[in-house]
Amino acid sequence: MAIQRYSKGARGERELLNTLYDRGYSVVRAAGSGVNSISPDIIAVKMGKGMVFECKAWDRGSLSIDHEKFESLRKWRDNALMDTYMAWRMNGQGWYFIKLEEMTRTEKNYTVTKKTAVKIDRRLEHILV
Repeated sequence: MAIQRYSKGARGERELLNTLYDRGYSVVRAAGSGVNSISPDIIAVKMGKGMVFECKAWDRGSLSIDHEKFESLRKWRDNALMDTYMAWRMNGQGWYFIKLEEMTRTEKNYTVTKKTAVKIDRRLEHILV
């Protein structure tokens, strides 16, 4: 089961990576991004503007990351001065992009509901330069 989740997640990361590349971005997918909390999944740069993505391909009612991963992404954003997004691939609906400050802190994690992500409706075309 864990291998299936990893494969689905890695496939989603590669899909986003290739889409960004096809749109003219220089992109890198971080090695081991799924097993450590020190780096985001994807970094994309075009014309001096960079974006950072933590990718999730979940078919659930909400998306959550633990406090440690959230703080690591926040530090990345603040240090690199790059827009940082949770990239959520929803089955049959494509990608939604959530800013860190749009996530809600709970006792165990940071989370955003599917309803909120759909309401925000930030798609790839809204964030590309």
